[in-house]
Amino acid sequence: MARVINVPDTFNQAEFLLDRHLKEGRAKNIAAYYEDQKITYAELAAMVNRTGNALRDLGVEIENRVMLILSDCPEFLYSYLGAMKIGAVPVPVNTLASPQDYRHFLNDSRAKVLVLSQDVLPKVRSVKGELRHLRWIVVVGQASDGTLSYDELTVGASERLEAAQTSKDDMAFWMYTSGTTGLPKGAVHLHHDLIHYMYPFCEEVLEITERDIAFSTSKMFFSYGRNSSVEMPLLYGAATVLYPQWPDPQKVYEIIERYRPSLFFSVPTFYAALLREAEKTELVYDLSSIRLCLSSGEALPTSIYERWRAKFGLQILDVIGSTDVGGQYLSNRLNQVKPGSSGKLLPGFEGKLRDMEGMQLTPGQVGTLWLKNDGIASFYWNKHQRSKEVFVGQWFNTGDLFYQDAEGYLYYQGREDDMLKVSGQWVSPLEIEEILQEHPAVRESGAVGTPDESGLTRVNAFVTLNKGYQASPELEKKLADFVRDRTAHFKAPRWVHFVQELPRTTTGKLQRHKLRQNSP
Repeated sequence: MARVINVPDTFNQAEFLLDRHLKEGRAKNIAAYYEDQKITYAELAAMVNRTGNALRDLGVEIENRVMLILSDCPEFLYSYLGAMKIGAVPVPVNTLASPQDYRHFLNDSRAKVLVLSQDVLPKVRSVKGELRHLRWIVVVGQASDGTLSYDELTVGASERLEAAQTSKDDMAFWMYTSGTTGLPKGAVHLHHDLIHYMYPFCEEVLEITERDIAFSTSKMFFSYGRNSSVEMPLLYGAATVLYPQWPDPQKVYEIIERYRPSLFFSVPTFYAALLREAEKTELVYDLSSIRLCLSSGEALPTSIYERWRAKFGLQILDVIGSTDVGGQYLSNRLNQVKPGSSGKLLPGFEGKLRDMEGMQLTPGQVGTLWLKNDGIASFYWNKHQRSKEVFVGQWFNTGDLFYQDAEGYLYYQGREDDMLKVSGQWVSPLEIEEILQEHPAVRESGAVGTPDESGLTRVNAFVTLNKGYQASPELEKKLADFVRDRTAHFKAPRWVHFVQELPRTTTGKLQRHKLRQNSP
């Protein structure tokens, strides 16, 4: 059963995540490991307060947006929680985005203050003349003309800060969706949302305590990274490992051996990269500190789950969450894993599968998952029509397709707009990709629909090859036959294209719309 918490009418999420631990005796506990630093909860609270006061001195008021373009560093925690504590709204965005993306994020959110890492500054400068609302740019690193130094702003600020008396229904933070199509939408989350979307996963799946150390390869400006590196550890007085660079497999192994995390969060594509690194060397990597491995972002292929367990003796729990929902809502449990499934709905979430006409479905039928939970985003900022389409009363249309087996396990089948109508029947590209990845030649695969010479939709597969295999017409035929032998014949690829890499978002999600655009 999910924990039941009555959130008071006056509630500030930052105060709950941080100040509570000082009152309960965890001031000296390590909150964050960053390079050679060990930052205690008392030190974290002091810098959060300094940052909140510095933002107030710049004129930031309640409900004002403060955009963050920061790597995984202590200043991210200080700025995110500091803005929230004064009643402002932190809006973390991707450090790898383009100048045009930053123009959209800043103008759409109307952020008054931007806190960014020094290396991102040139991209923002290139669109500065088009930013209608931005007043101050605060640089973590070396400030320059027209910007302010984060260190200089905070060094003289007070370490004492009373939390703003925010309502539980005030805006707490925004996250821009990393959708595979269209401009990102600002999902608006309220202060009380965290309580409803986080506790089910933390207590039902992670069983997290203050003794845990969390490490995520997904960055904190992603929803999954924010969950893993900020909300989960700070809810329980645990520790987080911050790594500022974009991760590579060898470095991640070094971080695991150095900081000894007990909870490891990553995505399927990176688990595959870690396996390739481990399998090509005679080095033995020590993962003995890890008690749980979690995977999200896209469906975890059965082959990766089985190879990881064989290599390290660790299960990977496939989980699903989203920016809109706020956190994870589907999960496998330890020793209750069904490889290939996304697990079961977590306590506190209510769900139903509906077909294209809105009718509820029975086990085995593929439909769109609708969710109910009080932590789901309230709306998309300045997207009235889209908000009405997906936030319907108490229900949220995830847009994700699943089928459910007799035991209640759900199996992800892709997005509604990814489904293919082949020979008059619906086909999930996930099924084709999963089968292809069972072939020893295939490293990764993606499947889309492409019209044939008669205008009829047929399956078009794109694959990257493992070492030792060469693209050829013979291999193309073998892969098509491999699928045909394992599922209905009309699902077999009409074409197989060999590519160097598949297009993915920075969160690792396959961008099938780009495959469709590039279909020969």
